Amino acid sequence: MSKYSEKNIKAYGNNFTTMTPGPVAKFLRTCVIYQFIRFIVINLKMLVVVKKSH
Repeated sequence: MSKYSEKNIKAYGNNFTTMTPGPVAKFLRTCVIYQFIRFIVINLKMLVVVKKSH
């Protein structure tokens, strides 16, 4: 897609069908402490999967 075809698209307009994040989602996406805890949990899940396969 070129810039020319995207210039008429207005984010958050009536024809824009993507969901917009609410205040809680915005907070969780920008909270460093939450992101760090989420990172640790995902890594622990990965370790369990790798341990099961070996």
